[in-house]
Amino acid sequence: MKRIINIFAILVTAAAGFTSCEDVIDLDIPNGKTFAVVDAWITNEAGKQSIRITESVPYTATGAAPAISDAVVVLTDLTDNKTYPFTFANGVYSHDPGLDKSIGVLNHAYKLRIELKTEVFEAIDTIKRVPEIDSISYEFKTEENSASNEEGYYARFWGRDLAGASDYYWVRSYRNTKENRVGDAFAVDGSYQEYVSDSAIFIVPISESITDWDKPFQLNETVIVRLASLTKSSHTFLTHVESQLNNGGLFAKILENVKSNIKNTNASSETRVLGWFGTSAVKFKERVIR
Repeated sequence: MKRIINIFAILVTAAAGFTSCEDVIDLDIPNGKTFAVVDAWITNEAGKQSIRITESVPYTATGAAPAISDAVVVLTDLTDNKTYPFTFANGVYSHDPGLDKSIGVLNHAYKLRIELKTEVFEAIDTIKRVPEIDSISYEFKTEENSASNEEGYYARFWGRDLAGASDYYWVRSYRNTKENRVGDAFAVDGSYQEYVSDSAIFIVPISESITDWDKPFQLNETVIVRLASLTKSSHTFLTHVESQLNNGGLFAKILENVKSNIKNTNASSETRVLGWFGTSAVKFKERVIR
């Protein structure tokens, strides 16, 4: 027992040492190798679709990552055998079929092809099904009866997983406009794991994730919810990114590279890119707090 107590005391002392003071240390970190970073997500929404290709920057850099403007970017609908060239302007590559037209079609497979100098990279993803968002509800909570001690309106969306297969979803919420993101959550069949439930209502931790508990919604603000479908590989990528972004604290895991699905067509080449090519069908719902 004495030995256990001593070990506990050491842990407490060590933790106190980490939290009681803070010293700023200037580190001379090598810049390292530079990679192209691809942010490509195609949806079934009408109008312009955009892809961003940037150059990685050193860990200590404070400026924005510079855009790569000399790539050749082509999207191919493998199901319909249609190609869509993307042109560079204002920092992104884009293709605009028109305000009422969409290049993304449900259940169609798409291939992204990127030519970077002498290298060619490709990736494939498929637009999966997504359910409707039935409604959005909200509840006013005072400082005393809210878990975060923040007064405001706590919103929840209502929806049901589609029956008959494992489905993967990406939930994103906004405050007032689609440029003001609140948060993201990821689900499998309305919960967190496969084979737990099918065609069930989205569980509370996921459905209530549309509210920032440190800054709940206020009167007359608009709650916007976006529900997007994912392939299993895209779901794995996004949850891996999320775990890396939230990795911290005394017992944080060692950071690791998130794998990309964008592969060099020359198997013998050592040149690679970072990032992901994904596709989604999306549904939106919004409600004003009254």
